[in-house]
Amino acid sequence: MQDIGSIKARLRLPAIAAPMFLVSGPELVLAACKSGIIGSFPANNARTIEILDEWLGEIAAATAETKAPWAINIMVHRSYERTDEEMALVLKHKPPIVITALGSPKELVQAVQAYGGMVFADVNSLTYARKAAEAGVDGLVLISAGAGGHTGALSAFAFVPAVREFFDGVVVLGGAIGSGQAVRAAEILGADFAYLGTRLIASEESLAHPDYKSMLIDASADEIITSASLTGVPANWLKGSLVAAGFDPAKMGAKAEIDLGRPESNDAKRWKDVWSAGQGVGAVRGVEHVADIIDQLVGEYQSVTAKAV
Repeated sequence: MQDIGSIKARLRLPAIAAPMFLVSGPELVLAACKSGIIGSFPANNARTIEILDEWLGEIAAATAETKAPWAINIMVHRSYERTDEEMALVLKHKPPIVITALGSPKELVQAVQAYGGMVFADVNSLTYARKAAEAGVDGLVLISAGAGGHTGALSAFAFVPAVREFFDGVVVLGGAIGSGQAVRAAEILGADFAYLGTRLIASEESLAHPDYKSMLIDASADEIITSASLTGVPANWLKGSLVAAGFDPAKMGAKAEIDLGRPESNDAKRWKDVWSAGQGVGAVRGVEHVADIIDQLVGEYQSVTAKAV
């Protein structure tokens, strides 16, 4: 396992480009790493296992010369049918960090740590945080209220201090973080890294549809709708995309059953027009290159850090 201090010393900003469904691909990962933050992507964005193998090889080769490490996000929910195949590729390509989601990381921890990698578990409650900590993970990604995609109910101001009472590993904080000031605030709360999601969706390097990026630019926090009726997990969605897809934001219906299956067989088309975003969407002002976004955040971060000295 790498020392967290040495990892942070290699970064320009203590942040991770969050893995986002149908948004994060190799181009975004590499742009993030070259800009001085940790890049990541969800394995199921590669629609076949062969494509995933290609992506992992491409990222591993391209990041050999970058200072910032990279991460892959794997779903470990019992209904997800490709976990074992994805893990076989993890052992082949050895990403520095593996981020698990929607289930227990227990079965992955030993294998990843054996090759020197780190396992971070994505959690949205104290209950799940404790279970993941007991499983021996190296880090916890705390998804707090206001996060885009699947979200949590706890305020970051409560979540981080509560987790720090029982966990001394790496803590990553997600939820409405879209500025350098917010990144610094995450550190002050006790987190080691901030999760950057919504702010990077409108980047030139993301896989998001141009209409998705435009909607982010025009949206405000008031237009974020929380619902579990689409995926079975509470998630934050852009109101405009729900309306365009035929949903009534005021009547989203009952919680759906979680049934992930395989990326190859899932009907991903339904998610192409229903778009997620966090409450920090107001920070998105235009479509920019990742490098320019990170430059701005680094400037903001350094400014507030200098004022505190």
